[in-house]
Amino acid sequence: MSISSSKYTFKFSTSIEQIGQTIWDNLAKDSSPFCQYPFLHALETSGSVGGKSGWQPFHLVIYQNSMAVGILPLYKKTHSYGEYVFDFAWANTYRQYGVNYYPKLVAAIPFTPVTGARLMLDERVGKQQLLPILCQEITNQLKLTGMSSMHWLFVEQDISQLLHEHGQIQRHSVQFQWFNRQYSSFEDYLTHFNSRKRKNVKKERLKVTTEGIKVVRVHGEHLTEENMQFFYHCYKQTYLKRSGHNGYLTEMFFEQIFRDLHHNLMLVIALKDGQPIASALFIFDQNQLCGRYWGALEEIHNLHFECCYYQGIEFCIEQNIARFNPGTQGEHKILRGFEPIYCYSNHSLKELAFHEAVERFIQQENTQIEQYKNDAEKLLPFRQSEA
Repeated sequence: MSISSSKYTFKFSTSIEQIGQTIWDNLAKDSSPFCQYPFLHALETSGSVGGKSGWQPFHLVIYQNSMAVGILPLYKKTHSYGEYVFDFAWANTYRQYGVNYYPKLVAAIPFTPVTGARLMLDERVGKQQLLPILCQEITNQLKLTGMSSMHWLFVEQDISQLLHEHGQIQRHSVQFQWFNRQYSSFEDYLTHFNSRKRKNVKKERLKVTTEGIKVVRVHGEHLTEENMQFFYHCYKQTYLKRSGHNGYLTEMFFEQIFRDLHHNLMLVIALKDGQPIASALFIFDQNQLCGRYWGALEEIHNLHFECCYYQGIEFCIEQNIARFNPGTQGEHKILRGFEPIYCYSNHSLKELAFHEAVERFIQQENTQIEQYKNDAEKLLPFRQSEA
């Protein structure tokens, strides 16, 4: 049964608590862990977003006949960090013309370059019917609030295409992901590589073992407070070393997801002489494993590959998980069997001249991205008959 086409109403909220977990869970129940109430709530209550972070919650609830039928996680942004869809050049162009690019509006999961549901709807709501009305409502909000533009980040392909048909420019990017083709073991997976690439992977893994490193995986109810504290220490120290700050995500955030989302967490811990020296945190459901956070107290050659890639592949094979997203960028993933796939974002800029200029830029960029993806596919390590 479909919901009637009576008028939609829209309500914007400055925190997820204003919406409430009951409404959110009802509409996001089939979405990834990143879209669930506990994850987004932890971001807000831990101070990882809000305050002076540059991410101000502005979530949208869509009502019809006084019933909540849709939610869209939205944020007002005063910078472009933590998005992984890069528009710094657009902001610079605005500045050169004396126009403010910030604040802007984004439909995104903060600090999370993972494709998934952004617009989460009651199954009886028609996307094609709703989207033009929603796009107009967002345009109205840009005018009312002085925001420059709207950006949908890491959107599912079908929604991205519909948005494009309604004037939201479609932009392509490439990630490298691993696909589980019913492998029985990691060794079985490697049999699909050509000989030289297979030897390279085995050599990398052996190098870690000969350094005296033991790697273990802990997930679900077996995770402990001690695990969380060690992981956060690694995460913070790695950010301090590379970026000079403690990382975007606070200790309280990790405390909350270890408590409320432990069934969706898998932690890899590397030990040397019995002492933990590195860890990687993954978030997963029955469909996908996502490698999200890594930290090391000691630099050991190939340890990152072992903890962040090979352990993830083994976990997917053991748990029969279809896809592994190890994070954005990184051509080095190709030689380890991570395949290039498209990711989609959509963009609408309030000022027509800027919108048209960005549209021309993206048209050229998308052509280059297509060539990049084609070139990357040629570097995959699989035997020629399987490439």
